[in-house]
Amino acid sequence: MSTREVAELTGKSHDNVLRDARALAKRGVLKSEETPYVHPQNGQAYPEFLLDQRDALVLVSGYDASLRARIIDRWQELETRMLAHLQVPTNFAEALRLAADKAEENQRLQDALARQAPKVAAIVRLASAGGAICVTDAAKQLQVAPFKLFGWLEENRWIYRRRGSKRWIAYQPRISAGLLKHKVTGLKPDPETGSDRAAFDVLVTPKGLARLAELLAVPVAGLGVGRS
Repeated sequence: MSTREVAELTGKSHDNVLRDARALAKRGVLKSEETPYVHPQNGQAYPEFLLDQRDALVLVSGYDASLRARIIDRWQELETRMLAHLQVPTNFAEALRLAADKAEENQRLQDALARQAPKVAAIVRLASAGGAICVTDAAKQLQVAPFKLFGWLEENRWIYRRRGSKRWIAYQPRISAGLLKHKVTGLKPDPETGSDRAAFDVLVTPKGLARLAELLAVPVAGLGVGRS
């Protein structure tokens, strides 16, 4: 249960509930820690506490009885839902069927892990490789058409072009993260000032190549729909 849900159930503002939770956490009474959540409408991150049953009841212990009752009722509702999803065999035949179902589920998980193993190993090899490569060569490594990779990188804010320029530029956060880098290729006249300025190409680092392989669901061939 989050402090946002506590605020909703008790009719209090989340700021006030958050203040109470912070005060209790500072005293060491709450075991839960403050964590961010992303608002689905504006994409902004806001603080909240994710509370277990104990911390939720401790938090509302100072509230009046009717507010405490709402929280207790909510926890009982959650527990009832959880129990409803649990399968408890009532006879030997049901127990055997449940065991068989669990065995089948475990086998499916093992099969999925086995299918993913080559991909994971390839990503590890990419990450440990030496030297950065151009985007076109990265596309070959990822078994993706170069124009598709350039389009994906632009759409997902890895690279961009200045207005009127044909040269790609890496976004600074991608450089800071060690995913991309710039390689100076020479001096060229600035189209606006006429002065010489450094020309450079975008290179994909081994770390960036591994990240792209993960996002694009390769090195299994084909461009996926992943986003950064």
